[in-house]
Amino acid sequence: MSDEAPVRVDAWLWAVRQFKTRSAATAACRAGHVRVNGERAKAAQPVRPGDELRVRVGGADRRLIVRRTLVKRVSAAVAATALDDLTPPPPPKTEQAAVPIRDRGTGRPTKRERRDLDRLRGR
Repeated sequence: MSDEAPVRVDAWLWAVRQFKTRSAATAACRAGHVRVNGERAKAAQPVRPGDELRVRVGGADRRLIVRRTLVKRVSAAVAATALDDLTPPPPPKTEQAAVPIRDRGTGRPTKRERRDLDRLRGR
């Protein structure tokens, strides 16, 4: 672990466990899913303490502030001390009505049953 020395953005994202592999972090940089201080980042761009990163991980945008630079992958507890996660909490999930399950072998639904299913599905 080194403190204060600039580190590649892909290596830092991997070291703080935002991506499972370094190559996945590099691919995210290539795809434009990583921004450092508002600018699109290439994989080799250096990050320093105080930099703000916006990363799209698993379909969700994360906002991270670099507190410490890390070169090697570390435990989750140490990784949590190396960044500030300013990501807002996700909106609460809405509950959906359960779709009725037809018994196997009962044949096709009647016109009335089909309309009821369509109404449940919001069509």
